[in-house]
Amino acid sequence: PTRASQTAIIFEADNGDVTHVTYQSLYERVCQLANGLKSLNLKLGDRVIIYLPMGVEAIVAMQACARLGLIHSVVFGGFSSKSLQERIQDTSARAVITADGQFRGGKDLPLKSAVDEALAMPGCESVEKVIVYKRTGTAIKLNERDIWWDDLIAGKDKTCDPVYVNAEHPLFLLYTSGSTGKPKGVQHSSAGYLLHAMNTMRWTFDAKNNDVFWCTADVGWITGHSYVAYGPLALGITQV
Repeated sequence: PTRASQTAIIFEADNGDVTHVTYQSLYERVCQLANGLKSLNLKLGDRVIIYLPMGVEAIVAMQACARLGLIHSVVFGGFSSKSLQERIQDTSARAVITADGQFRGGKDLPLKSAVDEALAMPGCESVEKVIVYKRTGTAIKLNERDIWWDDLIAGKDKTCDPVYVNAEHPLFLLYTSGSTGKPKGVQHSSAGYLLHAMNTMRWTFDAKNNDVFWCTADVGWITGHSYVAYGPLALGITQV
């Protein structure tokens, strides 16, 4: 089969439901969201905070930002509103991508309310838009700056030319957990980081085209960036 029809992601949800996403479908979802982000006037180099549960949407959000040269900073879905506020303030993010809530261990845990709490704290005035993915269906309050993910991508084209950046353009910022005081943001460049993720997939994991790869990390950590969102997909293999 061509790469387009190959399974990119096998996603098992908290309740055991399994979804297979092909490379074609993933590409179209990334492009639609990228076109949605463009419609919000987000431009090359702008920072976007991603505060989502583990799922296909987290990967779509990261790659949609990368497609436009937006610098994403993923915040682990288990972190508090205060942790979120610190990272928003430090990045001067213009947008936040989140969900109404998340399922963990059978429980429905809130996410959007934590974003609202963070944005009510000082230092978050840079945020202009909050994109909300409907994951749990829990009733939430929508503010003027909020937009549903589905409304943002409605009618958007399923192709989006990538914005070309130089090798050293920042791909993402990822913060320490802050256990030694203030969280410290580490910046990763586009070309060097991606090449390293691909080469360690090739050389350390010996990844082959017909392999199914699984990484236990949450995308909130660097391992989840390298071996969920970027490395396996850059090599075109199937992952759980």
